[in-house]
Amino acid sequence: MSDAGIDQGIDAGLLFAVSEATWPSAARRVEGPFVLRDGAGGGKRVSSALLAGPFSEAELDRVEPLLGPKPLFQVTQGQDDLDAALERRGYGIVDPSIFYIAPVENVARKPKPVSLLGVWPPLAIQRQIWADGGIGPARIAVMERAAGPRQAFVARFQNRAAGVGFVAIHKGVAMLHALHVEPAFRRQGVARYMVQGMADWAGQNGADQFSLIVTQRNSAARGLYSSLGMAEACTYHYREKTQ
Repeated sequence: MSDAGIDQGIDAGLLFAVSEATWPSAARRVEGPFVLRDGAGGGKRVSSALLAGPFSEAELDRVEPLLGPKPLFQVTQGQDDLDAALERRGYGIVDPSIFYIAPVENVARKPKPVSLLGVWPPLAIQRQIWADGGIGPARIAVMERAAGPRQAFVARFQNRAAGVGFVAIHKGVAMLHALHVEPAFRRQGVARYMVQGMADWAGQNGADQFSLIVTQRNSAARGLYSSLGMAEACTYHYREKTQ
């Protein structure tokens, strides 16, 4: 994807490290210049192979069979050689994604009492709402593996549970994951309210930056995050074997 509009002054390496720490895989092993991740069913971000240094075609040949019947690579911003090599091998692009970031104080707004509750471990109602949005037990297990300050949130509107989200902090950067608003409460400001309230929690728990990841195609979410003063910071996409 194009890097037009991306803020090149932001430390992309730090954001990828925050993503790894706050949404961790179940296991990792190093094979030459590649890091192979086992997500235990927790999704692409924790299950894809990463390139950690210069590589050769021979090393790529050796790694591919270790990735199972549908090899998957996460290609980060600037890894053009890997991207081209995978394209030649019949890998298609999947889920181009963007990191957004802003100073906590630019996003945070203290929520009204009992309208946004932080709970750990997640309650049954939170787990159910996540499940409704396709975020099942394997992704809850990812949250449980996160180190550092972490919190699961549930928003209450009209005396009903309206949405859920998860935030964890690494090296002063909070990252939001698994935001899901129930369909009946969408387009009513619930997502905005939750993001602002979760940023407030992050600031109270040692974070000075607030970040998240969104797919490029999710224009509604991107519009929300931009309206909250968050900047596009860096990008990545996946390459999955299609031939």
